[in-house]
Amino acid sequence: MAFPTKASLSYSSSGLLNRSLCPCGGNHLPQGHLQDQMTYDHWQFAESMPQSPTDLIDDLIKMGVYKPQVLQLADTLTQVEFKEALLLRQISGGNPAREKLCRALIKEAGGLDQAMTAAFGVHATEFFSNTIRNSDFSRRDFLKKVAVAGALIAMSSCAQGNQTSTTQAVADDAPEVDGLEKTDLRIGFIPITCATPIVMSEPLGFYEKYGLNASVVKMPNWAAVRDSAIAGELDAYHMLSPMPIAITLGLGSTAFPIQLASIENINGQAITVAMQHRDRVQGPEDFRGFQIGVPFPYSMHNLLIRYYLATGGLNPDTDVQISAVPPPDSVARMTAGDLDAMLMPDPFNQRAVYEGVGYIHLLSKELWAGHPCCAFAASQAWIDENPNTFQAVNKAIIDACAYANDSANRETVAEALIDRQYLNQPLEVVQAVLTGNFEDGLGNTFNEPDRIGFDPYPWKSFAKWISSQLVRWDLMPEAQADYASIADDIFMTDLARELSESLGQNPPSEENRVEQLKFDTFDPANPDAYVEEQIEKFNV
Repeated sequence: MAFPTKASLSYSSSGLLNRSLCPCGGNHLPQGHLQDQMTYDHWQFAESMPQSPTDLIDDLIKMGVYKPQVLQLADTLTQVEFKEALLLRQISGGNPAREKLCRALIKEAGGLDQAMTAAFGVHATEFFSNTIRNSDFSRRDFLKKVAVAGALIAMSSCAQGNQTSTTQAVADDAPEVDGLEKTDLRIGFIPITCATPIVMSEPLGFYEKYGLNASVVKMPNWAAVRDSAIAGELDAYHMLSPMPIAITLGLGSTAFPIQLASIENINGQAITVAMQHRDRVQGPEDFRGFQIGVPFPYSMHNLLIRYYLATGGLNPDTDVQISAVPPPDSVARMTAGDLDAMLMPDPFNQRAVYEGVGYIHLLSKELWAGHPCCAFAASQAWIDENPNTFQAVNKAIIDACAYANDSANRETVAEALIDRQYLNQPLEVVQAVLTGNFEDGLGNTFNEPDRIGFDPYPWKSFAKWISSQLVRWDLMPEAQADYASIADDIFMTDLARELSESLGQNPPSEENRVEQLKFDTFDPANPDAYVEEQIEKFNV
């Protein structure tokens, strides 16, 4: 569910037009009667444009201004959004700061169509006459729309000469890519910060760097991702890390072999409690009777909340009610009183704080520092048919993980994620998650740089812990719990290491490690004993 932002940038038309610099950011020498607005050649370009927004976009397409992958946005955007996305892509060239300026201008004008129609539409003269007869506010509003349209066109006309975008910077050091079986890809994702490497690889050019024309496709929930994967409607997917195990083994669905290629994120989740319980909840024992939301039964979120509740003596199947809630619906459900608490992916924990409906009780890294959450996955059949393409897209994502994991890049990454076709969230919410500088909703401010991390290495010990908890909570029959085989057959640790090394990274040489959690230690050499110890210790 989308929520309106509380604050946005605001640029007045007069503020823009009084600048001597061109709106594109270039320092061009002004000429002619428009020296306070834009260069004369830009204005001539604007005046030569077609007289309707649709024709304008059509002409720019015919001129070859837009690359084919940009046109694929039409598959997921409405006509108005499509036009806006095309223009913004052309103007910004992947530069988040320039695109933010354009979005602020469009918002100031009341929308791209309104600005373009006022400036170039067939009824522009009639609109202008009407404004003359109306109030000063109407005249100012009309002129503002005209000014915004002119500024956007001017920015578009000179963007080609001034682009120094992140996309270009990434593409400049692109390796030679040969033998790709397929280049046009559809990769499904859920709009959460866990999807950062998969999502940002489109606007920041990581797919393009490896010869891929990949479009990320927003999905409504995890069941839809699973069903689309089985139906072959997607080439690859953003999945919760337990999902490849569950789908491969036929837990909750038809058995369909899926490979977990790389981890997308570690940490990055939180337990959020509705504000009406702020004085009641101190620890896991205080959740008794709560309605608790998680994104999917086969999720780290479900396993971690069960792990936490059990340490307080609660039986997650009888003392609380845990239900699957699509992450984009979670804040609305908490606002409506349907959820007392949730262990959700971000940015929705931070969004609950932003909306004043909940507070962050615990970050998931406090339960298990470095725990896996989401992953990049593809079907075994698709990998077998497209081995080179699969390695290329996996390499792009591993490369993107390294970029996103660098704290110096987090602001740029946040800018790339907030668009409507991606996370559709306020910038300050996404920045709070990615930078770790955040408020908890109770008046406290924290600096937790590792609130979320992007380490792609798929430790086989991750698979074994996940499988042990699926057994513990009767989500997997004990007879299917061949822990070593599950880890070896589904987690592609060797390939992830090989691709990381080819990028100059230093991945671990080991496949397993002892995992240190808040309340116990997991030895991947003996998962059965671990489950027995948990049950004995907490009597659940």
